[in-house]
Amino acid sequence: MKKQNLMSVEQAAEYLNVSVRTLNNWRSLGYPSIPYIKLGRSVKYRESDLDAYIEKNSHNVEAA
Repeated sequence: MKKQNLMSVEQAAEYLNVSVRTLNNWRSLGYPSIPYIKLGRSVKYRESDLDAYIEKNSHNVEAA
């Protein structure tokens, strides 16, 4: 398995263009379901999981 860099909650929120509070709310509600990793008290996100979320929720986007 290819090693991926993990993003902090702050980095992931910026990547998705949402607030940290929104991302935390989504995680506690379980919706939308964006996979995350718990390392001790830290929460981390894989860039590939964020990209998959963006792709899944993209509508009316023409292929490049």
